[in-house]
Amino acid sequence: MSPDARPDPDALLAQLRSDEARALRGKLRIYFGASAGVGKTWAMLSAAQREHAAGRDVLVGVAETHGRSETAALLAGLELLPPREVDYRGRTLAEFDLDAALARRPAVLLVDELAHTNAPGSRHAKRWQDVQELLAAGIEVWSALNVQHLESLNGTVGAITGVRVHETVPDTVLDEADEVVLVDVTPDELAARLAAGKVYLPQQAERAAQNFFRKGNLIALREIALRRTAEHVEDDVRGWRVEQSGAAGRNGSNGQGGELQAWNTSGAILACVGPHEGAAQTVRTAARLAGQLNVRWHAAYVETPRLQRLAAEERDRILAVLKLAEELGAATAVLTGSDVAEQLAEQARRLNCATLVLGRPEPPTGWRRWWPATPLPLPLPRALARRAPALDIMEVGRADSSRRLSRAPIAGTRADDDDHEKAPVHWPGYAWATAASVALTLVCTPLASVLELSNIVMLFMLGVVGVAMRFGRGPSALAALLNVAAFDYFFVPPRLSFAVSDVQYVLTFAIMLGVGLLVGQLMAGLRFAAGVSTSRERRARSLFELTRELSAALESTQVVALGAAAVRGHFGGHALVLVTDAADQLVLPKSPPEGFDAQVADWAFRHGQPAGLATATLAAQPWHYVPLQAPMRVRGVLALSPAQPRWLLIPEQAQQLDTLARQIAIALERVHYVEVAQQAVVEMESERLRNALLGAISHDVRTPLTALIALAESLQTLPPEAHAEAARAIVAQAHELHALVNNLLDMARLESGLAGGAVNLRRDWQSVEEVVGSAIRAARPALGHTVVQTALEPGLALVEFDAVLIERVLVNLIENATKYGAPPIVVGARAEPGTLMLTVRDHGPGLPAALLGREQKLFDKFTRGETESATPGVGLGLAICRAVVSAHGGEIAAANAQGGGAEFTVTLPRREPPEPAEEAQL
Repeated sequence: MSPDARPDPDALLAQLRSDEARALRGKLRIYFGASAGVGKTWAMLSAAQREHAAGRDVLVGVAETHGRSETAALLAGLELLPPREVDYRGRTLAEFDLDAALARRPAVLLVDELAHTNAPGSRHAKRWQDVQELLAAGIEVWSALNVQHLESLNGTVGAITGVRVHETVPDTVLDEADEVVLVDVTPDELAARLAAGKVYLPQQAERAAQNFFRKGNLIALREIALRRTAEHVEDDVRGWRVEQSGAAGRNGSNGQGGELQAWNTSGAILACVGPHEGAAQTVRTAARLAGQLNVRWHAAYVETPRLQRLAAEERDRILAVLKLAEELGAATAVLTGSDVAEQLAEQARRLNCATLVLGRPEPPTGWRRWWPATPLPLPLPRALARRAPALDIMEVGRADSSRRLSRAPIAGTRADDDDHEKAPVHWPGYAWATAASVALTLVCTPLASVLELSNIVMLFMLGVVGVAMRFGRGPSALAALLNVAAFDYFFVPPRLSFAVSDVQYVLTFAIMLGVGLLVGQLMAGLRFAAGVSTSRERRARSLFELTRELSAALESTQVVALGAAAVRGHFGGHALVLVTDAADQLVLPKSPPEGFDAQVADWAFRHGQPAGLATATLAAQPWHYVPLQAPMRVRGVLALSPAQPRWLLIPEQAQQLDTLARQIAIALERVHYVEVAQQAVVEMESERLRNALLGAISHDVRTPLTALIALAESLQTLPPEAHAEAARAIVAQAHELHALVNNLLDMARLESGLAGGAVNLRRDWQSVEEVVGSAIRAARPALGHTVVQTALEPGLALVEFDAVLIERVLVNLIENATKYGAPPIVVGARAEPGTLMLTVRDHGPGLPAALLGREQKLFDKFTRGETESATPGVGLGLAICRAVVSAHGGEIAAANAQGGGAEFTVTLPRREPPEPAEEAQL
């Protein structure tokens, strides 16, 4: 295989993950028809009877027979799921029992009426959302759907039939279905069935035949259903070609003598959402077009200073259209700027979009129809064509019967520059504008005889600029009008009259007014841009601060506190960060705040999906629950009750919340793995020490104990003259065992002191010669016949230290030299400024080669010069030396000496000894 034909590892990994996810997810089969009465439920139940006869576990969750006897007869022999009764406004509604279906887990579950709206209080608002949860649980679901219930076709069908359909299903549900079964009948046959009472009751059938079921409507709906089914089949073919292309890449051939060609598609689509009511139709058309072309698509709304002052109801409608676009599969954004065409063109270039979908503007009405068209300002399509000539621009026709989107389910007040209510009238600004005009008039009146009128005009213009900078567009416009009137009345001859003696002053008035209004407009735009920049800077700063603080967090409690504080600081209200315990269960607060629902939080954690406020799951909840999705797994839940609930409908704010949640989740995962790593290090170190201790004790304790037992038993059989030698051997072994136990106890005592306990040093002024001599005598049993030499500097002064412990250090160093070195052993001492240097050197092979450059490792506990050696010792002698020297404030080091052998150097702090009189006083 050539390098170019080698498959992409990332693509293969992504394909494997996709196949694994697809294998765990249940299959969805949709029986699709042009309208009610074509036989979708009948076809679904007939297929269910065949599956049941074949031995499959089939459960009927919901089956709407609409009183048709032949359809109801198909339910015979099938298991029916009892409905869930819901009390609503004094009535009892029979709803689909989602929890019972999940607990039952059949092989095939029938859920009719996919576009049905659930009763208030249900887990999901729509039945198709229940089906999504069933599919995620691995259950195969069969359902039925009419073409008029598809969201992208809602406006088109409404325009054709004149009937508004409020229950809709996102197109992605149909697109992601594994099987789409088209149930089709001719319009004449459907009309005959309607007349025979096989669709509706006679009273309803007569009304339907005159409205929805007209032949022209049925023909158009049938064409749309056939086209939509063909699009799904085309997607299946495209997916098959992609899979075959990947298989051909892996196998080198597709088995047909050639490789499959790549599927070339056009660029992405950008839908431009406007403030008019037809924006929903623009979004639906863009979604349908993107589905036909199999391309990604985006939706954008440009907020200008003028649109910033829209009423709350109109702004909620815009947010609802953006949410509709998200449900249809678009990536949404709210852009800010004064030039709509410039912002849209820049967004299209940034997202690599090839087609812009615009709503057709409303035709002019009233006197505007007779007003001559002017080139300025340019219409939006022409402005876009001028700024981005390479883009394809499509205008969407208006649907007169299109559904009017209701207000968003949540509403709030303005608290961020990204979400403004209708700007209130700032009466103080207008008062200040009036006061400024009066003040300027009073100031300029005595100057009228001194200054030229042109200079007085400049003073009035300066006042307009000041008002515009401080109070914005409206007050600056009022100031411009008042200043023009004051200049005309008080300064232009004839004074104290609005009459004008020179026509040129009319031009002056017009320029003053135009400049004042222009300055006010520019300042308003500048204030708007500054507000947007401030809002974006605040969002970026909050993310930066949270990332910086989380990077220093070492415990999950710190991450929880920092994350909750950051979310509260940005969104206001209340925020909780819930983490998991050792059993992977969500840890709930001991005293939950008002409105918090632990069951919803647990659902969001288990399913890894947002729930609650501003979502499609349990939207009536006052809290918004976001799973903390880390790269490896869900680490908890972020619960938020924002100060302004409608912020969650704004795409930028929703993205900000998702980013904050992701940062918190990553920090929790990092802390978790830090704790795991620390625990692993501790366990590894404990295991190493345990093995070293057991190995040393098994060798160095068992050997003297075995010798003691053997010598004690031999006393019974040895002749009396040999008892003395055996006793000496017993004493020697007992001393060796005693020294081993002392080393262990001393090490434990010194370690506890260095760890925070008290190491009692009995410091006193000592003679170095005496301590060296006593150390050599104490080490004599271990030395045997080994020669020990001394190299002490003459005239060493007294040094202050604990003589017993320093003697123990020298003894251990001498014994170590005896075990691993060769004679002669040289013990030296010399004084240097501020320090005392003690050295112990042997003339053996020196330090092990494995420890060169890592000599300090010799002083670790249970470290021996040779790992496997018959030399007795547990590797604590040098560790005790370092502990004693450290307690004195000194240092100990090991190195190879010149001429061969190893040399250990002890450096102790030293000060000048006291005078004899002072010593006596002490």
